[in-house]
Amino acid sequence: MSTQVSTSIEVRVRYNDCDPMRVVHHSVYPVWFEIARTELLRQRAMAYREMEERGVFFVVTELNVRYRKPARYDDVIRVEVVEKYTGGVKIQHEYQVFRGQELLVEGTTTLVCVSRDGKPQRLPEFLA
Repeated sequence: MSTQVSTSIEVRVRYNDCDPMRVVHHSVYPVWFEIARTELLRQRAMAYREMEERGVFFVVTELNVRYRKPARYDDVIRVEVVEKYTGGVKIQHEYQVFRGQELLVEGTTTLVCVSRDGKPQRLPEFLA
């Protein structure tokens, strides 16, 4: 099991992220999760593009989202991500989305490391 690592990103809600009532569409939050997660990966090891060049790929095998309050057009939100577990072939993350100090959304993902042909492979040493 790895040492817990975390980071956060800030995003301003764009008009095209929203439904006609200017509320962020539910499908946008997983995109923000991915942006935060890839930034964490970049800070922890290297850019995802470099990992792909080395034959290391990740697939999302589980995604959970709990919507508490809506984000709205032009809000500045903060997405926090924490790597909770790294071992074997899996990496698990937890996410929280805030507007100021107000918790809007929580989520989790499980990623599995795969080879170029899509077969599970152990995490490389620099991630394990």
